[in-house]
Amino acid sequence: MKKIILLAILLSCAIGVSAQQKGELLIKNATVMTASGGTLQNRDILVRNGKIVQIGRDLKASADAQIFDGTGKFVTPGIIDAHSHAMMDAVNEFSFAVTSMARIRDVLDPTDISIYRALAGGVTAANLLHGSANPIGGQNSVVKFKWGHPIEDFLIADAPPGIKFAMGENVKRSNSQIQPGQTRRYPATRMGTVEVIRDAFVRARDYKQAWDDYRAKKTKVPPRRDLELEPLVEVLEGKRLVHAHGYRSDEHLNLLLIAKDFGFKVATLQHGLEAYKIAPEIAKSGTGVSIFADYWGYKIEAYDAIPYNAAILWKNGVVVSINSDSAERIRRLNIDAAKMMKYGGVPEEEALKMITLNPAKQLGIDKRTGSIEVGKDADIVIWSAHPFSVYAHPEVTMIEGEVFFDRQKDVAMRDQLEKEREALEKAEANLPPEKRGKSEKPKENPSPNGGLQ
Repeated sequence: MKKIILLAILLSCAIGVSAQQKGELLIKNATVMTASGGTLQNRDILVRNGKIVQIGRDLKASADAQIFDGTGKFVTPGIIDAHSHAMMDAVNEFSFAVTSMARIRDVLDPTDISIYRALAGGVTAANLLHGSANPIGGQNSVVKFKWGHPIEDFLIADAPPGIKFAMGENVKRSNSQIQPGQTRRYPATRMGTVEVIRDAFVRARDYKQAWDDYRAKKTKVPPRRDLELEPLVEVLEGKRLVHAHGYRSDEHLNLLLIAKDFGFKVATLQHGLEAYKIAPEIAKSGTGVSIFADYWGYKIEAYDAIPYNAAILWKNGVVVSINSDSAERIRRLNIDAAKMMKYGGVPEEEALKMITLNPAKQLGIDKRTGSIEVGKDADIVIWSAHPFSVYAHPEVTMIEGEVFFDRQKDVAMRDQLEKEREALEKAEANLPPEKRGKSEKPKENPSPNGGLQ
């Protein structure tokens, strides 16, 4: 019942905040941090039908356009989180070493409160990844956080499909408790992990050849469809992106060598806390890296992390993004980007790119989002101050010109929502009278990956 109460409150909140539908809006006289063409002072942004149509001074809008006064405020592209487990009812399919047939699309929950909190932190899009329990995990979903909309509206239709790979402690179950008489799932070592990935691609290559022969009429009977191998064939054909969890540089280098052997490219190395050790090799492969800003030391394989990781990768020409992997940290990715200026002297715009344009590039959606440019989706955040300041907060977060978070409306609704909560709790028929109206308020969501970082 508590969940029903919470959803009723949140949906009423969503209706209030997201009432402004696509049309025309104008942001006036703001400092615009484009993430692609420098920082523009005292500029206007005109949005029409979800797209940025003009950037300049003294722009004119229609009489019914929504106007935002940006005087003294900063405008950035919406933040994109390249590694998230938000809005997922399940994260890991533990059963097999290869679970490429599993789909995150099937477990998405559009009512997850972490979506609204992410919007309050300026996040407009995310890469929702399977967990790290398998050498080859499930298929990802790339979404925009369209809070209050049906799930179909969240999915970015033209985002290239992806899949999660993983290496290291989580995969070989280093910390799992094996019950008496229970057999540990293969692989149980790092070398076994590499073997599983290589074997899967040998099988996928043979499967692809069987279908090629059938289509070329070299054989008369079509091969039996294999839902495990079909996504891996798409990887071989360059149609599906690989996002690979890992910490140690030797493991990530091994994966890059496997990819070279089979003729595909790894899109991103996720976490990559030791990626600075192999920065030239990563750059040569054309692979991106998505990292934590300064989160390490929570297990042995995270001990060699350094805060200069992003700067070293950037100086070597690697496309770097900063991710959260957390329903809590996702709200402060702007501050994580600011840290890159301190650790290694990354220029301001390059630091901003690490949470906007760079993750968009890694996910293959940079033609439509990730920077403020004419023709791109109006995924925009209006900040109260410079977004790299600890005192800054988003005042408005919009996706494709539709407002999904408005701080002023949010604050105004809090008293009303508290009264609504109390009324719903008092009406709880399943509680004895003395306990009605006394239920605990919802607590923070636990880490959705169960600590499998």
